[in-house]
Amino acid sequence: MIAHYWNFFIEHYGWQGFALAVAILLLLGIQLYYYCSAYARIAKYRNDRRQRRIEGDQPAISVIVTLYNENSAYLEKGLLQLLSQEYAAYEVVVVYVGSDSDFYEDLSRMKLYYPNLRTTKIEAKSRFPISPKMAINVGIKSAQNEHIILTTPDAEPRSNRWLALMAKGFTRGEIVLGYCGYEYTKGMTNFVMRAERLTSAIEWISSAIRRRPYRGDRNNIGFTKSLYFGVNGFGNLNMNTGEDDLFMQQIMTRDNVSIVLSPRASMHEKCWGGWRWWLQQKRYFGSTQKFYPTEARTFGRWERVSRMLLFITTATALAVMPLEYKIAAGVVLLLRYIFVITTIRNICKRLGERGIVARYPLHDLFGPLLSLFLSVIMLRKEPSAWR
Repeated sequence: MIAHYWNFFIEHYGWQGFALAVAILLLLGIQLYYYCSAYARIAKYRNDRRQRRIEGDQPAISVIVTLYNENSAYLEKGLLQLLSQEYAAYEVVVVYVGSDSDFYEDLSRMKLYYPNLRTTKIEAKSRFPISPKMAINVGIKSAQNEHIILTTPDAEPRSNRWLALMAKGFTRGEIVLGYCGYEYTKGMTNFVMRAERLTSAIEWISSAIRRRPYRGDRNNIGFTKSLYFGVNGFGNLNMNTGEDDLFMQQIMTRDNVSIVLSPRASMHEKCWGGWRWWLQQKRYFGSTQKFYPTEARTFGRWERVSRMLLFITTATALAVMPLEYKIAAGVVLLLRYIFVITTIRNICKRLGERGIVARYPLHDLFGPLLSLFLSVIMLRKEPSAWR
């Protein structure tokens, strides 16, 4: 029976058709592994790690924020959101790097209304620039609590329960990872930026769920003081970045990472420009990627390569093969898109993202080309990332 179908297939489609079918099915299997197993775990994830012993009923948190400019708008909105979280045992430590005494006085005056605010100032000098790592280090040393959460003035919590949920993560691990997407605005540029941020996060979150963590997001990440001082603080001091990936790789293990996935625990980051700004950001923060472990650099790359090859092989089948073969190839593509869109929709719901799913097929189609383009532009060294 099998021999009959085999002979029929070879007679009608030849060895080339057989090889093409094998390639399509193999690539489909790789894609289904990613979207039905590795990535799909994000939507179904439950933090079932063993609880840690902590002092008191809830971990006391110190939120560290560094300010490099006189951002009065942040004092009126973003900082107030941090200071008004529905959580009792926490403080916000703001490290101001600058020389504007009036601004720092306005910042310090907020302590009259918010006793959980702590401030410190580092005088900015052009001859001795203060790196973000140096400023964060000062904030950590000023913090009164063992559990540290890092964020930036560019990011805002999506809810007033953000800190409570992130703090709960410390009951399951010494490192806490949260999600931060870009703010939602109209336009294709914003969509591309948000979709790329989402797919990048899917890669490192799914790796962390598989107990192979290698990074977090600098806008929404936490760790304990003991871990920080246990490795003598930040490494790679010749770089201005790396606090959320290269440093994390120093302290992360298979068993000390806790992941917090909830729309209320997510943050959104302000977009300060369009394509030019975004590409500069990608080059700046992407400067650390060449130092990643091989598995971290190749895990997402295999998905993109297999996706591109699947598109090429199915397009070949649709172009040159007989009608019934074309129908089968179309069914393969349709089946894949059903699983991809279902998985992305569930992940977006879990992370609190909106406005992505409807246009995601466009990003799915052109994403490999975008990744290739970003890889090329990141070959050029970004001077501002280095000291």
